[in-house]
This record gives sequence, C-alpha cells and structure tokens, in this order.
Amino acid sequence: MDNLNDLIGDIQRFEAIISEWDESQRCVAVGLKSAIEALHKAALTNLIKSLKQDNLSALRDAVDDEIVYAVLLYHNLVKPPLSERIQTALAEIRPSLQSHDGDVELVAIKPPNTVEIKLIGSCSNCASSTLTLTQGVEQAIKKHCPEITNVVAVNHSSTSTPAAISTDSYWVKVANNNDVPENHVLAARVENHNVILHRQGDKISCYRNACSHLGFPLDKGKVENGIITCASHQFQYDLKTGECLTVPDVSLQSYEMKVKGDKIYVKVQK
Repeated sequence: MDNLNDLIGDIQRFEAIISEWDESQRCVAVGLKSAIEALHKAALTNLIKSLKQDNLSALRDAVDDEIVYAVLLYHNLVKPPLSERIQTALAEIRPSLQSHDGDVELVAIKPPNTVEIKLIGSCSNCASSTLTLTQGVEQAIKKHCPEITNVVAVNHSSTSTPAAISTDSYWVKVANNNDVPENHVLAARVENHNVILHRQGDKISCYRNACSHLGFPLDKGKVENGIITCASHQFQYDLKTGECLTVPDVSLQSYEMKVKGDKIYVKVQK
C-alpha cells in the first residue's frame, strides 16, 4: 500500500509543474481536476450508501484508515470527530473571550447531545457571563456540532484542579519549555495525539498536527510572522489563534496547556 507521504509527494510534484504553466493551461488542469473530483465524490457517495445498508462495520473499518478518512473528509463525506469539532468551535470563540480577559475550556462531552464547558477568567464572575455563554460559546459549538443540543456551563468552584475537571481527560508532559521554538513549530506525539507547539513571546500554543484541508501534517510547513503555511497545499494558519487564513470558518484543533516549572503539559482525551 502506498505511504501517505509518498502520495503527498506525488501531488506536490505535479502541483509544482502546473504552477509554471500559463493561466489558460492552468485553467484546463483545474477544470480536469474538478471533473475528476466530482466523479470520485459521486462514486464514494454511492459506495457509502451501499455500505451503510449492507455492511456498516466494514464502512467503519474503512474510515479508520488515515488515507480513506482524509479523502472522505476532503469531499465532506465524513465529519471530524466530535471532540475535534468542539475544540474548533472553542478556538473560534476564544479570541473574543480573551479580549475581555476571559477564556473557556471543555469540561466533558456527555453523549448523545450534551457538552459541559467552564468559563474562566473574567467570564467566570462577570454579570454577563450567562449571555456570553448563550450568544457566543453555545452558538459556536452548535454551528460546528449540530448534534449537540445542550451546552451547560459548569460552576468554577465545582472543580479543584485542572486534572480533575473530567475523568475523560488527563494531563501529559509534552516538552520542556526551552524546546519550543519561536520561528518554527515543535512536533510531538502525546499518547495517540500528534501535536505541534509554537512560541510567541511568553505564549505557547498547541494544535493538532493536521491541516484542516486534507489532514496532512503541518510540522514541515514554513513559519513566518506567526503564520504557518502547510507544505502540502499552502493553507495558512495564525498560530496565535489557530484560525485558517485561507478558508474562512476553519480552525486548527487546539489543546489546553499548562506550564509547571520548565515542563509543558497538554490535556488529552482518553
């Protein structure tokens, strides 16, 4: 079976060739690409419908393959995992909360339709925190996760330490403070999570090491002025917020972090 990196390399070589063509030639190539993609999407759609009716377990096994999943995600035939979509929603609303010295963190996911969150900082004791939850966080979560119908704010005093917030998550050391560069990203493996870390001044950010376009790794991308460009298809992301600058309303999955001494810890889901 072809290695994912080999397949990405083939795509990049052809893209480099096409980039040297004149505009009329590129238009023909783009048109051919669109027609082939439409054909593939139609075929995959029919295949999924058939497997859903006759062999749902086989469909689930197929989607577990990273290449199959990446292609289906590209064609919008599968959704990212619920936890990833929730983190994307929180990353989307977080800059607004942080501008008012507040923040939000995921406490727990309670299937089938409930998410518990905690407003922290000024949002936890502000008189308008309920309004913030309803109009900001809740709307962001429901936009990315329509299956979630209940978003519950957990009282700040109901938890004692970050590690005790949820029995479904825990803290893992990911790196030493001095390991994280400012002009690049540090790739790391945390349990079964591939992540990247980046430093901007005293602030360290952690995101899933996957481009929102096709899920290709980001750690080989170029970092300039706090913006990383995916080496595969040049999608760009603001490493301060995780926001995609190429396509609106798409963000990197962020991870909650804490620093103790010279060690950096990331919170991961079981």
